[in-house]
Amino acid sequence: MISPLRIALIGAGNMGRQHYQHLQQMDGAQLCAIADPGPQAAAFAAECAVPHFTDHRQMLAQVAPEAVIVANPNAQHVRTALDCLAAGVPVLVEKPVGVDLDEVAELVAASSASGVPVLVGHHRRHNPMISRARQVVQSGVLGRLTTVTALWQLQKPDSYFDIAWRREPGAGMLLTNLIHDLDLLRYLCGEVRQVQAFGSNGIRGFGNEDSVAVLLQFENGALGTLTGSDGVAAPWSWELGSGENPVYPRQADQPCYLLAGTAGALSVPQLTRWHYAEPGAGWHEPLQQVQETFAPAEALRVQLEHFIEVARGQVEPLVSVVDAARTLALVDAIGDAIRTGRACAPRALGQAG
Repeated sequence: MISPLRIALIGAGNMGRQHYQHLQQMDGAQLCAIADPGPQAAAFAAECAVPHFTDHRQMLAQVAPEAVIVANPNAQHVRTALDCLAAGVPVLVEKPVGVDLDEVAELVAASSASGVPVLVGHHRRHNPMISRARQVVQSGVLGRLTTVTALWQLQKPDSYFDIAWRREPGAGMLLTNLIHDLDLLRYLCGEVRQVQAFGSNGIRGFGNEDSVAVLLQFENGALGTLTGSDGVAAPWSWELGSGENPVYPRQADQPCYLLAGTAGALSVPQLTRWHYAEPGAGWHEPLQQVQETFAPAEALRVQLEHFIEVARGQVEPLVSVVDAARTLALVDAIGDAIRTGRACAPRALGQAG
C-alpha cells in the first residue's frame, strides 16, 4: 500500500488554508510542515499539528517533504519554486506563476534541467464543467469558432481595499482576477495572436485599474472581447455564476463566457448549447437548446489529486510553467496595449521585453 504523499505548505494565507482543508479530506496525501514568516502562521501550524518554519529553505532541509505547495505572495513564487527544485521537490505554484516573464523563463529552464515537475495553480481548468466545455468546443459541434464574449463584472466591497497593497500598481484586476479568465479563454478557444485594450481607474482613483475593455484576436481567426470591472453592481462573472466558491452568492442563470461558432453556440457556466435543427437555417427559424451535462467536483480538490499524480511521476502537469507563462504574457500584452494605445502581441519566453 502506497504511503500518503508528504506535502509541505509554503504560505499560510487564504489559498494555503484552502489547500489544507482539501488535504485533510484526502487519503493520498498529508500535510507535513508549514513555512511562513507571518505572525499567524505558528498558531495555524499548531492547529494542523505540524512543524512551523519561518524560512522555507530551512523547512526543505530539515523536513525533506516529498512535494510542496507554494502559496506565498506573487512576487516570491519563482524564487521559492526554484529553491524547491534545487532540493529536488515537485511543486504546485499558485497563480500567477510569477510577475515577470524573464524570471519565469529561469523557472522553465530549472524545471527542464532538473526533471522535477512543476504544476501551476490555474485551478479552474480542473473544474469538470470547464473540461466538458472544452470537449464541446473541440468536438466541432459549434462549427468554426467565430466570436467569444467574456464578462467579469462585479463589485468588490470597500473593505477589500483596506489592505494597502490592493490599491497599488500591479495589484489590479488584470493580474489578480482577469488572469483566471484569460487562462480559461486560452484553454477553451486557443492562443491569442494580439490584443487591443483600454483601462481606467475612474471609479476609485487608485494606482491600478478598476475597469478594462479588451479586444482579442485568436490564432484560429476568432475574435473576442473581455469586459471587466470590480466596481459595478452586476452579476456577470465566474465567481458569481459558477458556484465554484461558496463565499460568493451564486447567480446561476447568468453567463460569463459566450462562445459562438458557425454551427452553434455555448454559454458558460450554464453549458447550454444552441443550434439550428437543420443546416443552412437562419434567424427566421427557432434555435434548439441542448443542456450539456457533467459530474460536478471541487476544482481545488481535483487539482490537488492531479498534483499528487504529478509529484509521483504518474502524469504530466495539466498546466506547465510554459503554459502558465503564456497566460502571464497575455496579461502583460494587455497592460502594454492599455499604456500605449496600440495593438500588442503576447511576448514569448526569451524575447526581449
